[in-house]
Amino acid sequence: VQLVESGGGLVQAGGSLRLSCAASGIVFAITVLDWYRQAPGKQRELVAVINSGGSTNYADSVKGRFTISRDNAKNTVYLQMNSLEPDDTAVYYCGATFMGRDYWGQGTQVTVSS
Repeated sequence: VQLVESGGGLVQAGGSLRLSCAASGIVFAITVLDWYRQAPGKQRELVAVINSGGSTNYADSVKGRFTISRDNAKNTVYLQMNSLEPDDTAVYYCGATFMGRDYWGQGTQVTVSS
């Protein structure tokens, strides 16, 4: 199983970024997918999750600003991040739960300047 994130970078407050995570080695269509983030000195926190039916849930801190989506034809999950704030600065990790096991990508850095 391999998860490869892309799309991170440096952006000014109020800007947008779209993260992508390409998956292989799993039956993507039945996999629960999520995005976590970890800021320096803080615990990893769940940002957004999407199940196989397309239902989504978000952390309160990103509701209304972030959108998780999936493209089963491309085995890819996305995180659209709008109205970014300096507190969104973190390493963002893509995760997948498949057949009772959790898998993680290597992470992509998102830095929001004030």
